Amino acid sequence: MEKIYQQALLYDFYGELLTEHQRSIYEDAVCNDLSLGEIAQERGISRQGVHDLIRRCDKALQEYETKLRLVEKFVNARDKVERIINLAQESEQHADRLQEIYSLARELRQEL
Repeated sequence: MEKIYQQALLYDFYGELLTEHQRSIYEDAVCNDLSLGEIAQERGISRQGVHDLIRRCDKALQEYETKLRLVEKFVNARDKVERIINLAQESEQHADRLQEIYSLARELRQEL
């Protein structure tokens, strides 16, 4: 499940950098959960061809992430927002948490 989630995130951020053909097949495999055989039959190509294309797309998307790190920044920002929400809820009972909330908010602002 984690691999599919990672593939979907990478595709969401970098999918537009793939060709239309690559996007279409990758979407069928990752987003629409079609089997390699189903995609191959629908496209009139071999199952091995579909497998190779998906592998190349995975590699390309991962290379984009290695260079740009947009998914990593997004996940970090999302985690900080979640922490801010939790701290804000706790701060109603513990005023000392307010400084941590401000600190996380400032970090998040700088990252975006």
